[in-house]
Amino acid sequence: MKHPLLQKLVRWSVLALGIALSTKIIPGIRCDGPFTLFCVVVLLTFFNDILKPLLVFFTMPFIVLSLGIGLILINAGLFYLVSRIVQGFYVAGFWPALGGALVVGVTNMVVSQLLRGKRPPPGTPPSAGPRKQSGAGEVIDI
Repeated sequence: MKHPLLQKLVRWSVLALGIALSTKIIPGIRCDGPFTLFCVVVLLTFFNDILKPLLVFFTMPFIVLSLGIGLILINAGLFYLVSRIVQGFYVAGFWPALGGALVVGVTNMVVSQLLRGKRPPPGTPPSAGPRKQSGAGEVIDI
């Protein structure tokens, strides 16, 4: 899965799945339809790509002192912000936003692990395949 457009579509699909699951699992979160879900996915992706890095940068001391809990709070805040912007997507308050952000995060983690597939155990030497010669003699890998 090397093509960037395919990667973006998979990311959007996983995000849509997480949001749909959060509407089913968390009381206080509701999404009116597929078009609303699409708008939520696009806006949340935009916020995660543009706004979240800025928030993380400016709250880095809090994130470090809270051992990463600040990241969960940022995700919940962005989730709630999207609900305030998109008509038809409702989040009742902070706790449902926190639950929805956790469901989306866990969904993303599980699906990413499933898509990644099996990896060799740590310490296993790489497969002995043909190596490219650089023309400058032997190359010593360290």
